[in-house]
Amino acid sequence: MNTLYNKILKNDLPSSVVVFLVALPLCLGIALASGAPLFSGIISGIIGGIVVGSLSGSHVSVSGPAAGLTAIVLSAISTLGGFENFLLAVVIAGGIQVILGVIKAGTVADYFPNSVVEGMLAGIGVIIFLKQLPHAFGYDRDTEGDLAFIEKSGSNTFTSLIDMLDYIHPGAVILSVFSILLLILWEKVDFLRKIKLIPAALVVVVFGIVINELFKLSGGVWVIEPSHLVSLPVADSVEAFKGLIVLPDFSAIMNKEIWIVAATIAIVASLETLLCIEAGDKMDTHKRYSNPNRELLAQGTGNIVSGLLGGLPMTSVVVRTTANINSGAASRWSAILHGVFMLLCVLIIPGLLNKIPLASLAAILLLIGYKLAKPSKLFHFYQQGKYQFIPFIVTLLAVVFTDLLKGVGIGLIISIIYILRGNIKNAYYFSRESYHLGDKIIIELSQEVSFLNKATIKQTLAALPNGSTVLIDASNSQYIAHDILELIREFRDVVSVEKSINLELTGFKENYQIENTSHVRFTNDNGPENLATNKAETLLTN
Repeated sequence: MNTLYNKILKNDLPSSVVVFLVALPLCLGIALASGAPLFSGIISGIIGGIVVGSLSGSHVSVSGPAAGLTAIVLSAISTLGGFENFLLAVVIAGGIQVILGVIKAGTVADYFPNSVVEGMLAGIGVIIFLKQLPHAFGYDRDTEGDLAFIEKSGSNTFTSLIDMLDYIHPGAVILSVFSILLLILWEKVDFLRKIKLIPAALVVVVFGIVINELFKLSGGVWVIEPSHLVSLPVADSVEAFKGLIVLPDFSAIMNKEIWIVAATIAIVASLETLLCIEAGDKMDTHKRYSNPNRELLAQGTGNIVSGLLGGLPMTSVVVRTTANINSGAASRWSAILHGVFMLLCVLIIPGLLNKIPLASLAAILLLIGYKLAKPSKLFHFYQQGKYQFIPFIVTLLAVVFTDLLKGVGIGLIISIIYILRGNIKNAYYFSRESYHLGDKIIIELSQEVSFLNKATIKQTLAALPNGSTVLIDASNSQYIAHDILELIREFRDVVSVEKSINLELTGFKENYQIENTSHVRFTNDNGPENLATNKAETLLTN
């Protein structure tokens, strides 16, 4: 129990503060871009943290209103005749997601190749970086949370970068530059890295508030005006707070347009969630696997509650999840606590939150964007060869110039084309029979193993018991996809160590960059020499 409290205090608490600071302007910006009441974005952020965070099986994912749904929300509010009718569609969409979870539709996420998932992450990183540069320079025409290449004003991401040069705010530039330097130093300087309970993002925000207050004392062009600060709705009484909450209109439940919108939200939100969960698992330093069906159940429940209380539809969100992982989150308590902080701060100190400069938050997001799309990732996939690099770079560009789902769809098509060109068509089957403690579990890979085999291999490796002895045999394999090799490396380096699994590897070719072993790294009471061989293992053969 003490270990749990230590993890929450040392890892999850600081991470939750960072996620809260990142999520706050995004919740407001997405609500504004969606044509919804600003407070609806805050409501969905709170529920995404507390409700979805409590029900989700993911250790690192953070949920909230998603930029990928803004176009759907904006159109639906208009066509359905009001926000109350739209909220009913959100409630129904949540119910559909619960059904999808019950029928185990979430496993579709396992069939997205790593090159596409990584390309999606890098593409989102590029978007975040390009979108936050204008805010860092004090040019805030485009709302926070807008990730679309074509902006509502008619401009695009690139023209906004040019336009910002005519609207440079000296105070914002000073804040963003010093904030970025502070964030970098916090990671590099040993003394600062040891202060884990004080997140660098919180220091940056406090620094921004204090410096802007000093600017106000001196006056002049340095002062950052309210239009360049966080703009949270403030309720000065209980009645005023109640007035910020809108309830769904259940009298419109027979309107077929509402059901069409609900189905659209459910499908899009579920796909985005599954992609983000897969991406979060890839970034998780412990390589823990999240149950996608449980995640759909959690998201569906969250959307039902959000719709009932006047909130926007939500998904698992890459930006918040990345901030969570980069800040060292150890468990889902970080996501839950970020929702609690959002609720408390909205109720207690909304005026203080409205003093936060957008330039300070832009500095935090710029570093998040860079880490998602740093050049080393590009070089890594280039070195993997064209079968990995081309789907990766196509997905990256498609996400930047279209949106997340279209970009992933385009990348997936390209990846499948390359698989067909490589003649990687052989399927495999596996038989799961009971094994006894002390048996050796043998996993034989087939002649050709593509990313389409990832789901079953992933599930098999995750189900291996603690302390077991496992042999992975690639002697018959002529081709093993990069995704599968990476999965085996992660299992070897992280999962098998944490689960004390005695792992043997044999038959891997030199170009697979997986060293064959003739010994086990752990021993148990039986000793390796006494272990019986169970070849009712997972057979990955033709």
